[in-house]
Amino acid sequence: MREAEIIFYNGLHLEGKMQETLEKIANSKPVIAVSSGIKKSLLKESEDFGGVYDPHIWFDVSLWKQAVNVVTNTLIKADEKNEQYYLNNAKDYLAALTALDAWVKQSISTIPEKQRVMITAHDAFGYFGEAYNIEVRGLQGISTRSEPGIRDITNLTQYITENKIKAVFVESSVSEKSLRAVVEGSKEKGHNVQIGGTLFSDAMGAEDTPEGTYEGMVRHNVNTIVNSLK
Repeated sequence: MREAEIIFYNGLHLEGKMQETLEKIANSKPVIAVSSGIKKSLLKESEDFGGVYDPHIWFDVSLWKQAVNVVTNTLIKADEKNEQYYLNNAKDYLAALTALDAWVKQSISTIPEKQRVMITAHDAFGYFGEAYNIEVRGLQGISTRSEPGIRDITNLTQYITENKIKAVFVESSVSEKSLRAVVEGSKEKGHNVQIGGTLFSDAMGAEDTPEGTYEGMVRHNVNTIVNSLK
């Protein structure tokens, strides 16, 4: 980070204690939160921490488009002679994201409405649920620093059993242990719920894979959800 000319980060406390380091570095170079251009009225307040917003803005593609504008404007300010280059690239990428947003809406709409319930390890998909009309439930809250308790597991097991949920989803950056306990608890109650697959929540896929890009990550998640719930 000390060698970088510009640093972009998500913001909204996603980076945790690293925020202090970023603020110190900001005294000597541009350090930009890509979430800074999003209107507060469009953000979801976190139920875990009073006065703090849910940082998982990238799961609503239309919100992430606003982050692209922040990046574009920052690069132009730092490198004015190449303004047109950045504007052209931004135009192409925003068009791609507009198409991606429409594709997500269409794909999720193919899931029968009664089956449109997405259960994950932690509550990272709130923006996704609101943007694409799918109910979202997380075993634990936004933070992944603490383990869900027995009551959390029992309550979710009861909900899955009563509503005959077809599948739940593990996440690439969260332990599967507690969610698998929910699956086993559901079986004991006479309802077989499947692990529908792995979603990328707080991380993307490996470098040089489709899931290692933003668009590829979104498409992987949506295909996994639709194939398991449809």
